[in-house]
Amino acid sequence: MTAQIAEKLRYQGEDVAMCTNPLSHYFAMGGTNPRFESNCTALWRGYVGSWEIIDDRLYLIGLNGTLEDGTDASLATIFPGFSDRVFAHWYSGTIRLPQGKQLEYVHMGYGSTFERDLFLDVERGVVVATRVQHNGVAESDGAPEGYEVGAMTVFPRTGKGDGGAA
Repeated sequence: MTAQIAEKLRYQGEDVAMCTNPLSHYFAMGGTNPRFESNCTALWRGYVGSWEIIDDRLYLIGLNGTLEDGTDASLATIFPGFSDRVFAHWYSGTIRLPQGKQLEYVHMGYGSTFERDLFLDVERGVVVATRVQHNGVAESDGAPEGYEVGAMTVFPRTGKGDGGAA
């Protein structure tokens, strides 16, 4: 399995990489479970969620991906009636935010190690504790800094023989 594109989180005024997939918990609980198109080995789940924490509450604020039927995925396609944000009341677990320079690259999932990990413990969508784990210091000044926040471009499907019109 290839290293995966991280979810995006706006935390304390900064956009950071989030090596946790809270939306998968919603799907596993029996919520709407759409089938996403995945044509990238670095994005097995087929989407990138954008999240933010406001007053210790976790919100899904955006979704970028394509459903298997070719339609663009959005908050409204997964959560009808919620086009701006959705409180992640379904999520209880730990969110991992890698920080600092990369110590070890692992070509699988979110397995790479960084100088620090900030963990946010969440219960029913509310951050109840934070903690930092120190993993070491990079030996090289040239080591990559932080888990790169991935970007995903969605290309619309094109019709056959129509010069690109959908």
